[in-house]
Amino acid sequence: MTYSQRLSLFIFIDSCIVLTAIFISRFLVDATIYVITFPIVISSLTILLGHHFFSFTFNLYKKSWEYASIGELLIILKVVSYSIFSAMIIQQIVMQKSYFRLFAVVWLLHMLLIGGSRFMWRVYRDSIHDKTDHKKRTLIVGAGSAGTMVARQLLKNNESDLLPVAFIDDNMKKHHLDILGIPVKGGVEKIVSVVKKLAIENIIIAIPSLSKKELNVIFQECAKTRVSTKILPMLEDIVTGKVSVNQFRDVQVEDLLGRDPVVLDIDGISEYLTHKVVLVTGAGGSIGSEISRQISNFNPKQLILLGHGENSIYSIEMELKDRFRDSKIEFISEIADLQDAKKMMSVMGKYNPDVVYHAAAHKHVPLMERNPEEAFKNNVIGTMNAAKAASWNGVKTFVMISTDKAVNPTSVMGATKKLAEMIIQDMDKNSETKFVAVRFGNVLGSRGSVIPLFKKQIENGGPVTVTHPEMIRYFMTIPEASRLVIQAGALAKGGEIFVLDMGDPVKIVDLAKNLIKLSGNSIDEIGIEYTGIRPGEKLFEELLHKEEVHEEQIYPKIYIGRTMDLRIKEIEEIISDYSIIDQKTLREKLINLANKRVIPQEKSVISISS
Repeated sequence: MTYSQRLSLFIFIDSCIVLTAIFISRFLVDATIYVITFPIVISSLTILLGHHFFSFTFNLYKKSWEYASIGELLIILKVVSYSIFSAMIIQQIVMQKSYFRLFAVVWLLHMLLIGGSRFMWRVYRDSIHDKTDHKKRTLIVGAGSAGTMVARQLLKNNESDLLPVAFIDDNMKKHHLDILGIPVKGGVEKIVSVVKKLAIENIIIAIPSLSKKELNVIFQECAKTRVSTKILPMLEDIVTGKVSVNQFRDVQVEDLLGRDPVVLDIDGISEYLTHKVVLVTGAGGSIGSEISRQISNFNPKQLILLGHGENSIYSIEMELKDRFRDSKIEFISEIADLQDAKKMMSVMGKYNPDVVYHAAAHKHVPLMERNPEEAFKNNVIGTMNAAKAASWNGVKTFVMISTDKAVNPTSVMGATKKLAEMIIQDMDKNSETKFVAVRFGNVLGSRGSVIPLFKKQIENGGPVTVTHPEMIRYFMTIPEASRLVIQAGALAKGGEIFVLDMGDPVKIVDLAKNLIKLSGNSIDEIGIEYTGIRPGEKLFEELLHKEEVHEEQIYPKIYIGRTMDLRIKEIEEIISDYSIIDQKTLREKLINLANKRVIPQEKSVISISS
């Protein structure tokens, strides 16, 4: 039906309704069938013309009545009231009197018939399309504005396969009430019983304001059921139109980390990154690539993407060029090996960067245990080469990415990162460049993270392998770690070891259990197998050595550690001798030196010949 046809139909129906309301009112008020009188004719014409005039004025004829709600009812109230009021004025002018009882009855009938005709269409349409047999019974956690919005969308959207049948909300004032005809069954503790009682097939968590700790509590209750659990998209994505309110997503393990969002000092960061030349080593890695993405938001003049792997560098270069194609940022890729001192000096001299983020490193603990010389060459010698090149070429700020494994290290990887920190702190004493290190724990989703391994094991049917039931680690998402690294760079004065607040440590076995539950499986189905602690691993990690502890935060979620004794002479000795030392001895030397233990001198062997 075209708009003009629809308009003609509504004008005809409304005209009949108005005249019917007037004549029925006349009969009810005066109890007579002689309803056609001069006053009635004047009133009828006035009300009829007024109704159509005010209907056009308030766009009553443009409303889509299958979505009618309180707003449309208020418009009908205005149209009817103004029409009756206009008729009363006209009748008073023409007849010098008004029939108030008659107009009161007309107003009631007019409202009832016009409103009823519109809303009956919605009721009829809903009844025709309300085929819920094929829909999945859904429980909505959160009966606030977001949850109500989700329920309304699901009820309206006939293409959706979800049918909201109950709400869960901790607000006791809402318990036992109905919202949009859907009952609020109780608080979070009722989730398991409600799922069983109402045969729920899906759960939607619809509380955008939830902290991650609160979300974790809700998810743990949902995980006690065998029901699929979804979460509302981010509120800003809904508002900006990136996603619709009914595009739910799976709960990710990142959602369950009990951490609040990072708030950056935009002005401070902009001052030292905007329109500057920035170089990122290891730009193709998980941390380096995310740092590059975050830096690009601050509109640097040039961003140099340096790395050893050509495919990963090419990938991040193409991504950034596409994402920031409307900016004036010049993205430049450089394939280089940190161990090549001449190449590093050449790159630094060619671009003269203002800021360097040194993210390149070997980070895999078991692999580095088996290859200590490679860890030393890349993490220690590579860092020294990059730092010397930066200092020589007048870089203003050099930020090295370190790890919590550098604290009381028991692994080659941790030891080499600790020695790299010492080099950075020593360089700061002898250079105009501000050298700092940023230390944090495990990063979810990085190449060395346990998450991809656990997911693959779950996909293969299990079991999930965990080294020890008491193994705990600090975790942080890649974007959060990258933001804090950039923020720490803006705070650098030189020589600091910045330590990121990693929140509460997480048991690896609990992380494994959450991933199993998120996959829709039970722990009994997949299973968890303990394999024993690997060489170089610790049950728990520390972010600061007891001698480094400085309790005061210099910025929210960023601490600073005190400078420790530097063993540069000993490091230089290992640099000169590492190529002739066997792997076992090299490993011992690195760990002893990083822990500031006395390195045992090799005993000289005396040859006795007869």
